[in-house]
This record gives sequence, structure tokens and C-alpha cells, in this order.
Amino acid sequence: MVKLGVIGAGYWGPNLIRDFLRIDPQSVRAICDKSKARREMIARMYPQLRVYEDYPHLLEDKEVEAVVVVVQPAYHHEVARAALASGRHVFVEKPLAVNARECEDLIQLAEDKKLVLMVGHVFEYNPAVLKVKEYFQQGTLGKVYYLYSERMDLGTVKADVNAMWNIAPHDISILLYWLEEEPLWVGAQGFSYLQEGIEDMVHLTMGFPSGANAEVHVSWLSPRKIRTTTVVGSKNMVIYDELSADGKVKLVRNELCANGFEQKKDKYVKKKGEVTTPQLEGGEPLLLECAHFLECIEKGQRPRTDGLNGLRVVRVLEAAQASLKRGGTKQTLPALSTPGAAM
Repeated sequence: MVKLGVIGAGYWGPNLIRDFLRIDPQSVRAICDKSKARREMIARMYPQLRVYEDYPHLLEDKEVEAVVVVVQPAYHHEVARAALASGRHVFVEKPLAVNARECEDLIQLAEDKKLVLMVGHVFEYNPAVLKVKEYFQQGTLGKVYYLYSERMDLGTVKADVNAMWNIAPHDISILLYWLEEEPLWVGAQGFSYLQEGIEDMVHLTMGFPSGANAEVHVSWLSPRKIRTTTVVGSKNMVIYDELSADGKVKLVRNELCANGFEQKKDKYVKKKGEVTTPQLEGGEPLLLECAHFLECIEKGQRPRTDGLNGLRVVRVLEAAQASLKRGGTKQTLPALSTPGAAM
């Protein structure tokens, strides 16, 4: 079994440590965190682990064969690059880095050293998301018109990134995974209420070569917790609700388009189609993601959410950030020229 070092034991790090250890009690060898309180907490929970204050010391540990990076996004490139340069396989929590140039650098270094580079887009391992992917692949939806995603909560407020960089990577990765294409343009508008210059709420839009349009609405300043994505196609529509207790995926027949829409003057036309709730295969997304990383290392495989996957998401975020600064002006997204970039 591959021996891991986890750099970062803050909010999300302990979850990764827990699930890697669930897969194999010997999989995690060491952890690292700047916070003394965090180091002491991990030492109490997992006394078998080596604990380091600085990541260079962890990288000196000869037993560590792969590294999991769970630090603030601004340091993803620095820490992941150091780990790759030392010859370790690397898993980086989303986003892969804070700009495309840094992502491309990590991808190239991993390729040169023949190492696994994986990004933590956990929802691409979610059984509900995989079921919707089947609908796309099988043509169940017909022509896809538009997608709308909401991710809101009265949740953790960050001081180093805005709500878009904090939580929109999830939604962007899901939409790109389903559509299998990159947007032609990206636009974004946001508002800062709690901290000047750090948007608490962002509304992001994308236009795709296929004609589909997508909207992503994220906020960490909302009284309701929402995790919902809607897809509207010419044949069927899908509602993916991560918090739903009666079925996370609902397939809805698009009666308006299926039977032909005849406009009636001065009358409302409302038709609701049949709703189907499919059975989903079991599996915890984070556990599946962790297992996939270890399997890719052991078998020498390219991860489903590899460096290019991470780059595509960061390119959208980078364009959206530029749009925010320009008052919502659409930003053209140039074609991705990185080798092997075709989706």
C-alpha cells in the first residue's frame, strides 16, 4: 500500500485522513500543519502518525511516497510543486491552483517525472452525478438547452478567496464533466457584504459551442442550504438535488417540447411531464475519490480528475474573476492548447 503524507489538517484535511485510513489503516504515514492545536488534535486521534510543522520536513520523510495537499489555494502550486519535484505522486484539493499558468506548470512537471497528479473534484465521484452523466451519454435529454446550478448556505466564510473560488469549483467541474466541452465565454457578477473586495455572492454564466448555456449561483450568505442543479433538454429535464431525502436525481419528461409547443394567445400554457426517480448505486464520493487516487498510483493510471481536469476548471474561474473586475463583461475563453486537452 502507498504511504501518504497529508499536508494541511484544517477544515477538510481530517476528512481525507479519515477516509484514506478507512481504505487501509497503514495508508497514511504522516501529517503536517502549521497550527499547533491542529497537530495536537491529529496526534490524539491518530497516535501512529508522524506529525510535522513544516511541509519541507514531511518531504524529507523517506517513507512518504505520495502527498495530499489541503492548504489554502494560494499555496497549492508551491506545495504541490515541491512534492512533485521530490518524486511524490500528488493529490491537490480543489482548485488545482489559482491560475492557469500554475496548473500548466504542475501538469508538465508531473508528466516529466511520470507521476500521478490528481485534483479533488469530489462530485465527479458522486453516484448521483454519475447517473446524470449516463443521461447525457445515452441521449436521454435530447438537445441540452441550459443548466442552472445553486450552491448556497450560511456557511464558512473565507478571508483569502471569494465565494466563487471557494465553492463554485464543484459546480463548474460537474457541468464540464456532463457537457464534455469547454465554454466559449464566461461572465460573472458578484457582491461583497461582509468583507470589502471579497464577494459573498457570485452569479456566473457560461456559453458553450453546442449552444447550451449554464448559470452557477453561489453564496455563503444565505439562510437556506441549497445544493441543486437543473438540466433542461429537448426530450427530458433533470433535477439533481444533493440534499433531497426522496431521491437525489429526478428525470422529468419535457412535455412542452416533446409534444410540440403551440402558443395560445392570452393564455398560460403549463404542462408537467412524468417524473422518474432512478435507483442509485451506493458509495461515498470522498471514499471513492480517495480509493481512485491510490489505485491510479498502484496501477500507473491517469486519474479521472487529472491535472487537465483541474486546469479546465481554473480557466473558467480565472475568466470569471476577470469578468467580476470588469463589471460582468463576458470574457472569451481561448482554446486550450495543452497536449491531450481534448475533452
